[in-house]
Amino acid sequence: MAPISRNLVFVAIAVYLVVIIVSAFKLVKLNLKHTEETKILETKILETQLKLKEQELNYLKMQIHPHFLFNTLNTLYGFALKKADKTPEMILKLSNLLDYLLYQIDKPFVLLVTEINHIKDYIELEKMRFNNTLKVNFKYNNIPETTKIAPMLLLPFIENSFKHGSLKNGLLDIKIDLNCDNDKVCFKIENSFNKSTQTSNGIGLENIKKRLDLLYKDNYNLNISDSKGVFKVTLNLNSK
Repeated sequence: MAPISRNLVFVAIAVYLVVIIVSAFKLVKLNLKHTEETKILETKILETQLKLKEQELNYLKMQIHPHFLFNTLNTLYGFALKKADKTPEMILKLSNLLDYLLYQIDKPFVLLVTEINHIKDYIELEKMRFNNTLKVNFKYNNIPETTKIAPMLLLPFIENSFKHGSLKNGLLDIKIDLNCDNDKVCFKIENSFNKSTQTSNGIGLENIKKRLDLLYKDNYNLNISDSKGVFKVTLNLNSK
């Protein structure tokens, strides 16, 4: 090959190599930029989802506040009208519940033993209201001191059983069973129930279902049934 031709071929090859190298460099640079932009976008999407989740949880809590408060104050009002001797004791227990409702519910999780103590207070309040027309059996076993759950997670189930349960043979019969198995919390509650007289379960159960989906997604199992005059709720969840 003539010297000039060889130089032209060499130059052409050199030009092509330079073009290929520059193009590859630009492609790599564009790919890195695209990857970085994708990560930023994914981060923003996750932040938005977290904010929406937090807002929804706050909305659910705002619904629980007046719902629970109205029911307990209504009970207290009835006692005040009767000028019952147990009114001061009832006010004290209600004060403990309100403290839990107003200050503890904003925490993401609380000790399970704390929830149990307030369940006991709530049951005592209802016993005062129902007098001799209430039969409650509350059992709890194997509760570790460190086990945590979302605040006000179990209490609405208890409240629902009192509010929507029916008297049978002059008694409202409620059975509550709570225990822990390793990292799992097992909660069961059932109450006497008359389906023909029921209208609605209120916002309590719906809120609980939504909170469970947000806080324990794929880590809980909830079963609600009513048959043969018994309304039953079974909740199993992985504790925090």
